[in-house]
Amino acid sequence: QVQLVESGGGLVQAGGSLRLSCEASGRTFGSYTVAWFRQAPGTERGFVAAISWSGGLTNYANAVKGRFTISRDNAKNTVFLRMNSLIPEDTAVYSCAARLGLAVLRNSDDYNYWGQGTQVTVSS
Repeated sequence: QVQLVESGGGLVQAGGSLRLSCEASGRTFGSYTVAWFRQAPGTERGFVAAISWSGGLTNYANAVKGRFTISRDNAKNTVFLRMNSLIPEDTAVYSCAARLGLAVLRNSDDYNYWGQGTQVTVSS
């Protein structure tokens, strides 16, 4: 079992930056691929970024490519999402999720463990 807790959300002006953290406890975190998803009111949850257990593989949604960076520190059991050049369309609840294995998948159904989410609001 893996427990995930997100932090770092908040209110930021357009053009600003935030760094989200996803801290894990439980089993060896280093064996898990971790992804970030987001969901805005009235929309389906969508893929944002994923990183393999070693950090050697990453995957980004087109909407965030070049603005967001996913990274991880397995010694601290934490995955980060650095978000730059934020726009109002990035406003959503951001959740991290984990799956055992190497593949950096985009489908939320492939992830077994989820955090509660953290709100990100970008004002115009």
